Amino acid sequence: MARRRTTTTKKRKTAAPAPRQASLRLRRPAKPASPKPLPPPTSTLEEELMAMARSGVRSLRSLLVTLFVIAGLTGIGYIVWTLRPTPTFSSEAAEEGSPFDTIFRVHNTSSSMALANLKLSCVLAQVRASGLEPTLVEARDVRLPANAVAGLEPGAAATFTCPFRALIGHPIAQDAEKAKRAEIYFRAQYDVPWLAQYLRFLRITDDSGHFFLNTRLLPPRWTPVPDRT
Repeated sequence: MARRRTTTTKKRKTAAPAPRQASLRLRRPAKPASPKPLPPPTSTLEEELMAMARSGVRSLRSLLVTLFVIAGLTGIGYIVWTLRPTPTFSSEAAEEGSPFDTIFRVHNTSSSMALANLKLSCVLAQVRASGLEPTLVEARDVRLPANAVAGLEPGAAATFTCPFRALIGHPIAQDAEKAKRAEIYFRAQYDVPWLAQYLRFLRITDDSGHFFLNTRLLPPRWTPVPDRT
């Protein structure tokens, strides 16, 4: 019998695939998104210019109204200040006692406006060679006219005294000499005419000129200091 030949085929070994070499790949930058188209204008250039012009006119109108109001208030204030009642002061004769105990007089020179809610004060401006500082004291013994409540009607007058002696505190025998070196003045505070019922916090403060003891007069009395200019 013939023998069968058996052929064996050897499997060929296949080579392993070569390892992949790492490679750097640059990514392309993303394309920027295209801008969205602007919406069509809702108003024309002419309409915008007209709106700007109207706004400017309104601003100018507001400015003019503000200026007119300020000018009006300034004018009213000037008129009130010019026509305000101004008190005048004088002294009675210093015949007896201390010259600082003299009775003084305040007079409302206005013919149409009252000195409402009048408050009087006395100021010792200086006593030369004494070292005393200027000091304000409230007036005492204020005597208003019988029909007056808290002020002076037009043309009316009142009397008062100033407690300077209690302030100075020296013996009464030295009063005459010290009074010759003293200067005093008066302060009046009262309501603003016409506006008192609306602006109660506004008050006029009026300071008189300085007074000195005039010994050339007989009997002596306090008179205004002559103008030094």
